[in-house]
Amino acid sequence: MESVEVGTFDEEIERLVREMIGRLADKWTMVILDVLEEHGTLRFTQLATHVGDISQKMLTKTLRQLEADGLVTRTVHPVIPPHVEYTLTPLGHSLSEAFCSVWLWAEANHGAVTQARAAFSREG
Repeated sequence: MESVEVGTFDEEIERLVREMIGRLADKWTMVILDVLEEHGTLRFTQLATHVGDISQKMLTKTLRQLEADGLVTRTVHPVIPPHVEYTLTPLGHSLSEAFCSVWLWAEANHGAVTQARAAFSREG
């Protein structure tokens, strides 16, 4: 096994954290992960329907990045026309579970955030 200096390892972890936060902060990634978590394996068109107002190009781009990160698997069934399905990997499920706490926080604090925003608007 290759030895890695602690500082180097910490930098690699920090880089990964920043990359993943950037990826998750985009408009579509968490929505797609959430849809796949909720509905399981979906075909491209089903996924597009559940996600909503997303272009085919953006859905394709986001799915490819999720696949590259190991969060989603793409399965092509050799039929005519091709039948392509997407599903979360165990890694994707674990990320969805981690993000679930943000949803729970938003649910629990929605009123407080709404009040704070309204107060800020009145003061500004």
